[in-house]
Amino acid sequence: MKQSKLLMPTLRDVPADAEVKSHQLLLKAGFIRPVAAGMFSYLPLAKRVINKIETIIREEMTGIDANEMLVPEILPAELWQKSGRYSTYGPDLYKFKNRQNRDFILGPTHEETFTQLMADDIKSYKKLPLVVYQIQAKFRDENRPRFGLLRTREFIMKDAYSFSADEEGLDKSFHDMESAYVKIFNRVGLSYRAIVGDAGAMGGSDSKEFSAPAAAGEDTIAYSDATDYAANLEMAKDFYVPQKSHEELKELTKIDTPNEKTIDELSAFLDVPAAHLAKTIIFVADETFIAVVTTGDFEVNPVKVQNFLHADTLELAEESEVRRQFGAGFGSLGPVNLPEDVRLLVDERAADLVNFAAGANSDDHHYININWDRDVTLEEANISDFRTAREGDLAIDGKGKLIFTKGIEIGHIFKLGTRYSKAMGAQVLDKNGRQTDMIMGSYGIGVSRLLSAIAEQSADEAGLVWPASVAPFDVHIVPINTKDEDQSRIAGQLESLLTAQGLEVLVDDRKERAGVKFADADLIGLPIRITVGKKASEDIVEVKVRASNTNIEMRVSEVVDSVSVLLDGDK
Repeated sequence: MKQSKLLMPTLRDVPADAEVKSHQLLLKAGFIRPVAAGMFSYLPLAKRVINKIETIIREEMTGIDANEMLVPEILPAELWQKSGRYSTYGPDLYKFKNRQNRDFILGPTHEETFTQLMADDIKSYKKLPLVVYQIQAKFRDENRPRFGLLRTREFIMKDAYSFSADEEGLDKSFHDMESAYVKIFNRVGLSYRAIVGDAGAMGGSDSKEFSAPAAAGEDTIAYSDATDYAANLEMAKDFYVPQKSHEELKELTKIDTPNEKTIDELSAFLDVPAAHLAKTIIFVADETFIAVVTTGDFEVNPVKVQNFLHADTLELAEESEVRRQFGAGFGSLGPVNLPEDVRLLVDERAADLVNFAAGANSDDHHYININWDRDVTLEEANISDFRTAREGDLAIDGKGKLIFTKGIEIGHIFKLGTRYSKAMGAQVLDKNGRQTDMIMGSYGIGVSRLLSAIAEQSADEAGLVWPASVAPFDVHIVPINTKDEDQSRIAGQLESLLTAQGLEVLVDDRKERAGVKFADADLIGLPIRITVGKKASEDIVEVKVRASNTNIEMRVSEVVDSVSVLLDGDK
């Protein structure tokens, strides 16, 4: 393709609102343009990258016998009302009415849509397991879209769903999809980690995320420096062995603690380590008050709390609500004499405390020498890991310390079980002729997000650096002087030879200065650049490998074989 015919509006200056490298370079190199906050147009170069990513995805999905199809982006609200998510998904869900005043949504994901299809058309276990998928735009009304394609309101996603008659079928589909994702992310040239993740609003269990380490990532990955353990910080666990104290129990005492609201203030006031204080945080889970207690040196992890409760919604309680319910404000709350309708959850570390201090549910007062079972009834079923792991602590495997790094979530797989099939009536006759709910899995890849993830990991100071497997073009031919007959002849000859080998070639036929051409070539980052310059009359050109910034002079007769070898080494 001739560059003079390519829509590639490069920028010399980076827009001020482009905060991260990938956003800056994709704008500067003419890959994307904003239409509204969190919504982008994908210009020809970006669309070519997306097409190649989608091709890789389709090939690997075919390899596990997944069926590609397509469902509407606009969905009737009844589907989501049937599953219960219409009212619980939150403000990210785009809702609107049509001219008949019927409620609709823009699909952020499609568990309900595919499950209803299966409920209507699959009646026997003999048709299962079955995997279906689509590649389609999704819509989520993000409160604060940012970082270019990393957090948007409209994005391209591959979403897949497996349907099985038994757990064995689900396990196979989950394993097949995990293997396919590994191949996909390897082929697109990303460095990534498979980590324990949270299923979030999708529900389900056995969740695994694929995260690409990058400074621009909004997720924190916690991993062991000694083993392959890795998890999203929301799910990360540290190593803890219950430690029952034989310390003599002291008398419960209520004391004045004027203006001692924080753990640090109370620790200094009592001259007691934060680890021996109890922190009480109040949540509202599905309209029910929940009190969660951790030791003062840890933070409560809301995701772990919500997953433990299997709650659809979980929010921090407002202080005005807390004061009405508990008789005190933040900083004076504790587990002693909680209202009867408040459920108490206790972190396993806090459950081992003896003679500890906590708020007295009375402003400016605390109890000291609190002891479980004597002063507070503690049910074993309400003890679990409710804390946020800390960097440097021993990982759950007990063999290494937790190290934190930023990462971009690029894929997510999880087992849904029967959450949606029960709600949507998706049943089949099993081997014994009995009706059984289909068992589901859900699997997603952020296709448009992959552009940013690759750019974050691969770009250098000069511009983008695309892996050969997804680059918009394979080879960039740059004749220095388009009026020179030898240069034009060699450029045309190379274009024909390389194209005949099945390679995609971009020829910079613009009447621009050499410096402009080279800067643009580095900016858009094609794997191989062939400069046709002064030695064209000798049938000699310069081949540059963009990833390593190495230059090699070679004869035109050597170019085709050499380029093929160089590209194969990058795939």
